[in-house]
Amino acid sequence: MTSAAARPKTPALFSLTGRTALVTGAGQGIGACIAEVLAGLGAAVAVNDLYEERAAEVARRLTGEGARAVAVAGDVTEQAAVAALVERVRGELGSVDILVNNAGIPASGMKLTRFADSSPVDWRPMVDLNLYGVMLTSHTVLPDMLAREHGRIITIVSDAGRVGERDQVAYAAAKAGAAGFSRALAKEVGRKGITCNCLALGAIENPRGGRDPDLLARQLALYPVGRLGTPMDVAAAVAWLASDEASWVTGQTIPVNGGYSTS
Repeated sequence: MTSAAARPKTPALFSLTGRTALVTGAGQGIGACIAEVLAGLGAAVAVNDLYEERAAEVARRLTGEGARAVAVAGDVTEQAAVAALVERVRGELGSVDILVNNAGIPASGMKLTRFADSSPVDWRPMVDLNLYGVMLTSHTVLPDMLAREHGRIITIVSDAGRVGERDQVAYAAAKAGAAGFSRALAKEVGRKGITCNCLALGAIENPRGGRDPDLLARQLALYPVGRLGTPMDVAAAVAWLASDEASWVTGQTIPVNGGYSTS
């Protein structure tokens, strides 16, 4: 029988020490939680948000906990802004190893409406942020990943884009486009050590509350696990995909949805 002293040590899983992560839309909610979890696993984290004060607050919290972090505010749908923020990350933290495309709700908000009652003006912010912004940010960090032959591109999509949701047609279209983009890019860059995956989310708790109790009860009836998701549910899945342990996973859209829909 092998003694305890002779057994090899199990390596620490999901260590991100020495890696640099850029998380978009990380000034609050899911994005802030993702930034905190990645920092806790050893990554240096660039906190992006459209609003400087939100990004700065999260970055201050991370540095106060001993992490390396920087706030990089900017609109990820604007090419010049993305180029500038990625250059700043490169200068202060190093080249981006892990990109988390999390930003998903435009500054104008998300209005549920029938497609027939919408207009192209309504569609544009959703498509710009959830598809064009994902492509633009990925394109900007990709040269460094290719040069180092290592990278993780993780995009937060939605079950709306995977199985469809009424009154969210433009949002669903953009999220489905981002998933298709990720699958195609995965095939281009896989042999260079770069993985590209998506997490398709169900409904996530709003920490500020405010949900109508009757609406919440109807929502919960659709979830086999009997609860809505939490930001930590999402962040844990991101941590896995960002790690070396997920190096054989690419081109996938993985549901994180409490069983709302199945693959």
